[in-house]
Amino acid sequence: MTSETTLPNQFDVVVIGSGAAGLYAALSLPSHLRVGLITKAKLRTGSSKWAQGGIAAAIAPTDSPDLHFKDTLTAGAGLCDPAAVRFLVDNAKDAIHHLVQMGVDFDRKNGQLAMTLEAAHSRPRVLHSKDTTGKAIITTLIEQVLDRPNIHVVPQAFALQLRRDEDGKCQGVSVLHDGQIRWIASGSIILATGGGGQVFAQTTNPTVSTGDGVALAWRLGAQLRDLEFFQFHPTALSKPGAPRFLISEAVRGEGAHLLGFNGDRFAFDYHPDGELAPRDVVSRAIFSYLAENAGDPANANVYLDLSVIPEEKVRRRFPNIIRFCAEYGVDVFSEPIPVAPAAHYWMGGIKTDAICETSISGLYAIGETSSTGVHGANRLASNSLLECLVFAAQLQNFEPAAPSELTENIVPKVITEHWRRETVKAQTIRADLPFLLWQSAGICRDQQTLDEAIAQVSAWRDQLHRMPFAQFLNLAEDAEIQLEHPDAETEIRLYAETCNLADVAFLILKSAAWRTESRGGHYRLDYAATQPDWQVHTLIENDQFRRSPLLE
Repeated sequence: MTSETTLPNQFDVVVIGSGAAGLYAALSLPSHLRVGLITKAKLRTGSSKWAQGGIAAAIAPTDSPDLHFKDTLTAGAGLCDPAAVRFLVDNAKDAIHHLVQMGVDFDRKNGQLAMTLEAAHSRPRVLHSKDTTGKAIITTLIEQVLDRPNIHVVPQAFALQLRRDEDGKCQGVSVLHDGQIRWIASGSIILATGGGGQVFAQTTNPTVSTGDGVALAWRLGAQLRDLEFFQFHPTALSKPGAPRFLISEAVRGEGAHLLGFNGDRFAFDYHPDGELAPRDVVSRAIFSYLAENAGDPANANVYLDLSVIPEEKVRRRFPNIIRFCAEYGVDVFSEPIPVAPAAHYWMGGIKTDAICETSISGLYAIGETSSTGVHGANRLASNSLLECLVFAAQLQNFEPAAPSELTENIVPKVITEHWRRETVKAQTIRADLPFLLWQSAGICRDQQTLDEAIAQVSAWRDQLHRMPFAQFLNLAEDAEIQLEHPDAETEIRLYAETCNLADVAFLILKSAAWRTESRGGHYRLDYAATQPDWQVHTLIENDQFRRSPLLE
C-alpha cells in the first residue's frame, strides 16, 4: 500500500469509500491494477466498524441457505430480487471462510464458530466477535489493504463530482484534498460511500454518512431505486448528551426484554413476536407506544432490560455496550438501558446488477450505497456486511476500460478567496435539514407533512445552487485549483456535503410521497395497508419517477 500525500492524475480503478465494501472491493480487484482508495476521513471512520451484531451466514448443521433465503424474502416484504438473494445466501459460506482465512477472530463455542439469533431469523446464524464484529472485520481488511503495493490510499479526500466522457462512460472524479481540487482519470469508478443516516436528526450512523455516493450518481444521471425505504433501528441509546449509540439487536436475540414505563413488555401488544419482530415493526411499536403514553414522545424513551440474561453471558458477548453505557452513567447490570429508535440503514440506493455495475458504463456501486435487490423493503438483520463481501468478491476478474485523458486541457488556477457569509447559510441548512426529515420522513409519514417538507427542501436546494460556491465548482470542472485561504477547503467541503444531504433528502421525500402504501421500512399513516399493485420498485432517473417491475 502507498499512502499518497498528493493525488496522482490517473488510476486503473478508483474506489471511493473505506468501509467493508470499499476495502473488500480494493482487495478483490486483480493485483496488477493500480487502485486508488479515496476516503473522506480516515480508514476507520465508516459505518461498517460500528456493526455490533455480526454477519449472517447459514453454515450451521441445523441451518441451510434455503432457510436464509426464505427469511430474507420474508423480511424484504415482497420487494427482494430472488436471484440476488439466492446469490447472497449461496455465497455466504465462502465469504465467511475467506474472512477466517484472513484472520477475523469470530467467537467460538466448543471449537466451532458461535452463532446467535437475531430478529426475523428462523435459525441462529449470526457470527460475531463479541459486540464489535464490524470493527474486527474492518481491522483485518485494513491490515490486508496496507500490505497491497497496488493500492494507494488517499485519506481526507472528498469526492466532489463525477464526469462522463463523450461516449457517456464514467471516467473521472473531482477530489478536494490537501488544499487542492484535482481531477483523477480512471477506467472505472467504484462508489462504496455507505449510507445517508445523517439526513435524519436521530441516527446510529457516523458523521461521514451523508449520502455522498447516491447524490454523486444521481447528478451524473444514474438510476436510483427504492430510496423511500429506510430502516430505523428500534434500540439506540437515548440519554441526554450521549450519541445515538446502537444497542445491538443481538441483545434482544440473547433474551433481553423491551419494557414500557410500568415494566410491561408492550411490544407483544403490536406483534406476536414481541421484541423479536422485524425491526420496522419494533420501531413502530416503540413509536406508537411513546405517542400514546408519553407527554413528549420526541424526547421520551422505553427501556431494554438485560437482567434476564446471565451476567457472565452479558460480559462475554457485549463488553463494548457495557463500556459505552457506563461512560454515560448507565450500569446495565443494575438498571435497564433507555432506548428509542434511530435511522440506521438505507435499503434503497444506486441500482446495480450482479457485477455491481450501475446504469452508467464505468460506474459501479457496492454496499449500502447500492441497491442490489437483496434487502427489498426491509433488510434482514446482519445481511449488510455479508452483502458487501459477496458482491465485492465479483470484482476478482475485473477489467476496467482505459481511462480518458481528462487532464490534458486542465488549467492550473490559484484561488485566494473564501466564503464565510455563505458558509453560515450552509451551516444553518445543514443543521435544520435533519430535524425536518426526522419529523416528515421518519418512522411514520403522511402526505401533507411530506409535501410541506418537499417545498422546504426545494427552497434550500435553490438557495444552495445560487451561492457563489456553485459557480466556483463549475469553474473547477476544467481547472486544477490551488486553495490559498486556510478556511477555503473546510468551507467547500461543508457546502458540498450539505448539497449532497439536500439532494438525498429531496429524493427520499419525493419517493415517500410517491409510494401511497405502507411496506417494510416505509410506513404511511394515511395509507397504512400494503397494496398488491405497489409490489414494484420506485425507480428514479434524473427528475423522473416511475414504477419498475421486480425483475427489471
